[in-house]
Amino acid sequence: MKSENLENEIAWDLTKLFPDPNHPKIAVARKNLIEMTDNLVLKYKGKINVPDFTATDLLNLFQEEESFLVEFSELRQFSELSFAANMTLPENQELHTKITSFLTDLNKKIAFLSLEIGKYVFEHQNLITDPILANYKHHLEIILRLYPHQLSESVEQLILEKDQFGVEAWSQIHGSWLNTRMINFEVKGELKTLPYGKAVAFLTHPDRKTRTSCFKGIYGLIGKENDIFSSALRNVCGDWLNTSKRRKFSNTMHQSLIANDLDQSTVDNLMKTIESNVGLYRRYLDQKASLMNLPKLGCEDIMAPLSDLTHKKIDWESAKDQILKGYGNVDEEFKTIVEDMYNKTHIDASPRYGKSNGAFCSTWFKGRSAFILTSYSEDLNSEYTLAHELGHAIHAYYCTKNNSYLNTDISMVVAETASIFGELLMTDLFLNDPSLSNSEKRSILAHILDEAGMGVFFVSARVFFEKTLYDSIENGEHLDGETIAKLWCNARNRIFGDSVSWFDEMRWQWAKTPHYYLPNFRFYNYPYVYAQLFVYALYQIYKKEGAEFIIKFKKIMSAGSSLSPKEIGEIIGFDITKPEFWELGMKQYEYFLNELESIK
Repeated sequence: MKSENLENEIAWDLTKLFPDPNHPKIAVARKNLIEMTDNLVLKYKGKINVPDFTATDLLNLFQEEESFLVEFSELRQFSELSFAANMTLPENQELHTKITSFLTDLNKKIAFLSLEIGKYVFEHQNLITDPILANYKHHLEIILRLYPHQLSESVEQLILEKDQFGVEAWSQIHGSWLNTRMINFEVKGELKTLPYGKAVAFLTHPDRKTRTSCFKGIYGLIGKENDIFSSALRNVCGDWLNTSKRRKFSNTMHQSLIANDLDQSTVDNLMKTIESNVGLYRRYLDQKASLMNLPKLGCEDIMAPLSDLTHKKIDWESAKDQILKGYGNVDEEFKTIVEDMYNKTHIDASPRYGKSNGAFCSTWFKGRSAFILTSYSEDLNSEYTLAHELGHAIHAYYCTKNNSYLNTDISMVVAETASIFGELLMTDLFLNDPSLSNSEKRSILAHILDEAGMGVFFVSARVFFEKTLYDSIENGEHLDGETIAKLWCNARNRIFGDSVSWFDEMRWQWAKTPHYYLPNFRFYNYPYVYAQLFVYALYQIYKKEGAEFIIKFKKIMSAGSSLSPKEIGEIIGFDITKPEFWELGMKQYEYFLNELESIK
């Protein structure tokens, strides 16, 4: 389908995975996976927790499991990426449905593996320090931590069946509804009707009336359908609350702590740091209002550009050249990895109807590479997004190059490290341009403060909001659209106070956020807060050490999931468990704000 924005279609080449959704190779891959599954069942079911099963046997099992997971992930990746690129194509819909069902069936057959391995490790905890299993030390630690929350094989299988047509279906409805909507709004007084994925680019348009019309168009439409979104969220949250109790998690956040390899006190310290620094963010919002000659920011101004600079047209090739320069200024190998993403057509950048909203980077283990989806709209925001996702691709390269498959499951708090660092490298590139005027420098700094403000403060409101959802269900409240909207506004106001005025339509803002609807993964948001402040702390070390820091940074990326976030912090000399650590990141945000305020 022809791009709706870029002059030439920029689509990824997935034929390295499979030639097309109907190709015979998919049937061959399915047959091979069935054989591998049957072999795992025959060889290991009921045969792990026996006296003669040794550390060497467990090593062999892990290696066979990895071989299976590599093929499993490749088939899933092709299905999911094809669907994300255009979810309106019948062949993509059919493939996605068939593969999701097929892989669920395989997961049910091997559900015994995690249960039996967990029991074996729990009863033989000396395995964690056994040199034979040195490569899997941290993987064993995670298994041990998760084991007390696993259920019987039959119950785990029932949960997989239930989720396929339950929470996973709610999640798919959410994405499909949004990405097939047409939005009516005015651009400088001219009525436009655009697909949702294209319309969202106008939320940061330089013209304030255009932004206002776009905000009202999107959130007004969502509000009219709030029953759909509230029903979906109510069921997703209710399901998770029951699942958490059945699995004996201490609270609804507990599972995400295990998934992110953190403890509760670290997250509590992080969120306390946010609440104690909301004044810093509000100070920026007030400063931005002054620069925009407004008595107070409206919600449509929070992410708005200070000048036309951030909406100045940046064509695809210009953005590519700048991104290559930004990464190349720091390390030549970084530049080579980024060039490889372009040369191998691993980026899908053209906006199109039916394309998944937002941007993501999907690691390709076999290729020691990744695939990126974004909707490039030829402006600074899009360029930063592209640079961010290419940072993920660099991380994917080092991770897959240096680890076996079970050590590539990077927790979210670590996964954002290279991507946010990449944004800062682009900021360095722009701010060091001697031709930059004071007005342009203000615009760049404001963009950075906007994005970090969103990643640190606004996202924290989502964390507060999600917690109140579960508290409300526990208290017997019915989560209809209006109730959820009130909870959202209360959480939002803990961050913004009275620094911003809001359209009434913005009470439905929660409904647009896909993270609340993800199946079996709650509290998706605080990892972004963690990552932003962690990388801001890293960035201060980089500015002091330069090339010496990059050596350590490559160690972080190369670690994959073989180290915990705490151990990764220790590579640089950080202690993430200390409350005062998080203030380091806040100092970098304050530095950018001071720089903005100093420009006359």
